[in-house]
Amino acid sequence: MSMPFYVAPEQVMKDRADYARKGIARGRSLVALIAGPGILICAENPSNTLRKVSEIYDRIAFGGVGKYNEFDQLRIAGVRHADLKGFNFSREDVDARSLANQYAQILGQIFTHEMKPMEVEILVAEVGHGSSGDQLFHILYDGTVMDETDFSVLGGDADAIAQRLKESWRPDVTLAEALGIAAAALAGPERTLGADDLEVALLSRDGERRAFRRLADTDVASMLASLPPASTPAVAAEPTAVPEADDTPDS
Repeated sequence: MSMPFYVAPEQVMKDRADYARKGIARGRSLVALIAGPGILICAENPSNTLRKVSEIYDRIAFGGVGKYNEFDQLRIAGVRHADLKGFNFSREDVDARSLANQYAQILGQIFTHEMKPMEVEILVAEVGHGSSGDQLFHILYDGTVMDETDFSVLGGDADAIAQRLKESWRPDVTLAEALGIAAAALAGPERTLGADDLEVALLSRDGERRAFRRLADTDVASMLASLPPASTPAVAAEPTAVPEADDTPDS
C-alpha cells in the first residue's frame, strides 16, 4: 500500500499566499484618501465599463483590485448583505465595520478550505459627518482586516505608492489636491496618468443620505488641470574649477 502524498500545512498556506499575491500584483492599484470634502477613491482603470469602485450603501463604498470576476462577486454579496440588514433592522445599523468583518469571514474561509484562494484585495470605506467618523478597512485575500487611517493602498506596487502618499498627503487637502496626490502616487515618477486612465469616486461628507458620487472624466480632467504643475527647484550648477597651468613636464 502506497503512502499518501504529504505536504506540511505551513507550506500549503505559503503557496496559496504566494499565488494570491502574484495575481494581485499583476493588476493596477487603487488608493483611498481622506480629504476635507470626504473620502476620495481613485483607481488606475482605463476601462469605461468595468468598475473597480462602487457604492455599497448610503455612506459606504467598495473598491477592489485583482481578478475582476472575483471581487465583483464580493461586491454583489456586500450589496445584498447591506440591503437585507437595512431592511430587517434600520439603515443606521449598516456600517463598514460589520461589512468588513463579513468579507473577512468569506475570504478567510475560501483561503483556508478551497484549493485556489481569491486573487483579490478589497476596500470598504465609510464617510462620517466629520473626519473623526471616517473608516477605511483594507481586507486581504486571506481574510486579514486592516483598519487604516488617512489613506489606504491596494494592489500593484503598494509599498512604493504608500510611500509617495505619505510624503504628499496632508489632513487639510482639498478635493482637487487629493486627486492630484492620488494620481501622482499611482503614476510614479516615470509616468503621467490622465483622466481617461483613472476611475474616481467621492464619498461626500455633506450628502443627505446617499454619499457616493462618481466623478466624470471631464470633472477629473478639469480638477487636474487646475492644479499648479509640480515644480522642482532648479539647482544652479557650480562653475567647474579650471586647473592652473602646470609648467612641470610630464614624466
